[in-house]
Amino acid sequence: MKRIFLFVFLCLILLGNYAQTDVFTMQEAVIGQWRELYPKTLWNAQWQGNSHTFTFQDKQVLYQQSVSNSDSIKLVTLAKLNESVQRAGFDSLATFPAIQWESATEFSFYCGASWLVYHLKEGKITCSIKLPQKAENSVVNFQKKQIAFTIGNNLYLMGTDNQLIPVTQETDKGIVCGQTVSRNEFGISGGIFWSPKGTYIAFYRKDERKVADYPLVDVTAREAELSNIKYPMAGMASEHISLGVYCIENKITLFIEKEDITSEKYLTNISWDPEETFIYIQVLNRDQNHMKMNKYQVADGNLQATLFEEKNDKYVEPSFPITFVPEQNNQFIYQSRRDGFNHLYLCNTDGRLLKQLTMGAFEVINVLKVGKKNIFFTSTEAGPLERQLYRVEINSGKKTRLTNQAGTHQPIIDPTESYFIDLFSSTTVPSRIDVYSSNGKLLRNVLTDENPLKRFNMPEMVLGTLKAADGITDLYYRMIKPINFDSTAKYPAVVYVYGGPHAQLVENSWLGGARLWEYLMAQKGYVMFTIDNRGSANRGLAFENVIHRQCGVHEMKDQLQGIQFMKSLGFVDMTRIGLHGWSYGGFMTSSLMVNYPELFKVGVAGGPVIDWKYYEVMYGERYMDTPEQNPEGYLFTSLLPRAKNLKGKLMIIHGAMDNTVVWQNSQQFLNECIKNQIPVDYFVYPRAEHNVRGYDRIHLMQKVTDYFEDYLRPLKTE
Repeated sequence: MKRIFLFVFLCLILLGNYAQTDVFTMQEAVIGQWRELYPKTLWNAQWQGNSHTFTFQDKQVLYQQSVSNSDSIKLVTLAKLNESVQRAGFDSLATFPAIQWESATEFSFYCGASWLVYHLKEGKITCSIKLPQKAENSVVNFQKKQIAFTIGNNLYLMGTDNQLIPVTQETDKGIVCGQTVSRNEFGISGGIFWSPKGTYIAFYRKDERKVADYPLVDVTAREAELSNIKYPMAGMASEHISLGVYCIENKITLFIEKEDITSEKYLTNISWDPEETFIYIQVLNRDQNHMKMNKYQVADGNLQATLFEEKNDKYVEPSFPITFVPEQNNQFIYQSRRDGFNHLYLCNTDGRLLKQLTMGAFEVINVLKVGKKNIFFTSTEAGPLERQLYRVEINSGKKTRLTNQAGTHQPIIDPTESYFIDLFSSTTVPSRIDVYSSNGKLLRNVLTDENPLKRFNMPEMVLGTLKAADGITDLYYRMIKPINFDSTAKYPAVVYVYGGPHAQLVENSWLGGARLWEYLMAQKGYVMFTIDNRGSANRGLAFENVIHRQCGVHEMKDQLQGIQFMKSLGFVDMTRIGLHGWSYGGFMTSSLMVNYPELFKVGVAGGPVIDWKYYEVMYGERYMDTPEQNPEGYLFTSLLPRAKNLKGKLMIIHGAMDNTVVWQNSQQFLNECIKNQIPVDYFVYPRAEHNVRGYDRIHLMQKVTDYFEDYLRPLKTE
């Protein structure tokens, strides 16, 4: 008996040791991070109307919990929901749909192209709208039980009678209504804006007729097919935007600022006042250095007043619509980086600044709730790697921090402002979900996940700081060391880089913000290094706009500081430094390879910008101005004249259908390499757009990995 026990005990020890020696397969590293290896969470967690209960779901069941009770109630099963769906005449659902609570007893969801409302107490579908199969960009007005949507380049309206009502009837395909504009810059994410009471629909009208067609070719067809897109390049003719307002009752459309609908200005961050009397638009000139907060009358579309203006020698980037204070129809919250960091301002509808509600050398990241008395928001006040929740009182300006555990908090505030659900992670906590009262008191834990990667031999990851090239600014880095790390050995290193605006790679969250692929590479014996250089996100305006008119210059200097830091460590083989990045990171990878050819042995650049004159107007002109305004900057940052400097092994990867960084960029670089007899490797994904997604991404990351394995040649680890 003792022998059996000893045998079982030894087996358990061996199994435990074995379980922690697993290394990632490429499929696990690419797909697993978002599936079985992702920390547990509450999927689609949301408050159930104005109640003090919240719901979450899986593929089969909608669950409910209360603030005080941790018991999960099966609120609705897929089988029960499907009974109601089928009785209403619709096809059954394969999995429980992503729902949206409209009240404490009603939730809506999509079933194919149809929109349905389920009443919890009645246990049946009480409302439905069957959209046409080709409908896109749908925006629901629950109050009116109507949906605005687009088919092709026109805007339509449909209610529960399923009658198709055309809002626009443009016959020229160069005029597009109801869709997003300005290539989703300036916080723009759609083109349809319901008024608060559902009386009107505001919509973008985009005139692209002066923008040249840009060809994308689908080579998978029997005969290659041409697909033209509108892609206004920096300095060239751009789209003309206007804002239409459609009255539901009289079916009449008028246009805001109708006397000037042909200008190339940007109409951003559309906002309605609560009484539907005025529309507020942050109007930005094409040079993107002068913004006007304009107030327009809905009745006739005329300009009522310019409430205030913002100017900057480099650029102004309005990114958030105003939000009215509940029951205060003459006061709104405005977000701006006018003092160097994104902060909250209380203004009145005459344009007077009543109070700056937040201030300091930190960024407000996300405004979660504007209530009658308080505003709840997350910010970086506790540190650039942190996301903590705060509450600021509108009248007094008193600010209170509501979360304290270091890391990344993603709170969900309940509609009554009494509680919040906190979704939290850090470098040491995969996932923790708690319920708090609105004063920051912990009420109970909902979920604490164990490490989903515990069976793997995980490399050590460290976060730290070093100085930027200016010798003053702190930069944050992430380093992942090889498994079985030996400080006396020499390891090759791969720098994973993005480096541009709107992205932050290093953060105090699970895995430090890294992808599992970076840990896979460390398991193979590489030091994986990432630094957020000046120019990247969430560090303030001056930190970002240092790149103005010279994209890549200061970013590269800061990346070199990271290289010098790795050199000082002693365990990095400085003759074997690699680079990898995509999009702006592809630009940075290529830039570093040709500007500092002696430093970098291997690079893999995905979807790279090669010359900013091939990039689009909205983003490109913000950071580089036009080629006519900044010829020296465009010439200096172009990689075409520097292709001849390439010495290391460089592989460029591009999607043939890339509509963000068009294929022309990397092909022009190939031309220059050919002219100068410079060897370069190249790989194309024929159907990919700007990135390679889904299971095809396994192929992509294996391709990237193999390139480093072939040419960076890591040391063998025992």
